[in-house]
Amino acid sequence: MKFLKYDRELAVAYAVKWAKRRNPTYYDFSKIGGDCTNFVSQCIYAGTREMNFTPILGWYYRSANNRSASWTDVDYLYNFLTKNIVLNGVGNGSGPFAEEVSLSNLSVGDVVQLAYNQTDYTHSLIVIDFKGKVPLVATHSVDALYKPLTAYPHPHKRYLHVLGARSG
Repeated sequence: MKFLKYDRELAVAYAVKWAKRRNPTYYDFSKIGGDCTNFVSQCIYAGTREMNFTPILGWYYRSANNRSASWTDVDYLYNFLTKNIVLNGVGNGSGPFAEEVSLSNLSVGDVVQLAYNQTDYTHSLIVIDFKGKVPLVATHSVDALYKPLTAYPHPHKRYLHVLGARSG
């Protein structure tokens, strides 16, 4: 497997371009459960250019009806990114990988997921800038661009630092 650097600038540029509109290459899931994780996946893909086409457990999008659950579902994206990082000291598969970090370790291009309780995460956002130490985010469903993370009332947040991707 070949390690690929995560191009945070490309991910953020994609987020800024498409936060308030929809890329016609991808289906808009807004009316059938939400488009936030689909949008965040698009941003990550813009920064890695690598998918994982493993049936069921991968991370990919070919069409609205031919995609992995991890492309569009909050928890499945979390599980894919964090479990794709390392298995027995060896990379687990192609595609992006991330680790859960504290708020202070977030960078632009990283992912934030929100919940009202500790087990039901329902919203994904991408960090596109900082105002002081406050992350500014972009997201779909309720579209936002440069919105302070502090504006979200969710008491539970998890932070995913994208480390890179692997191809192969």
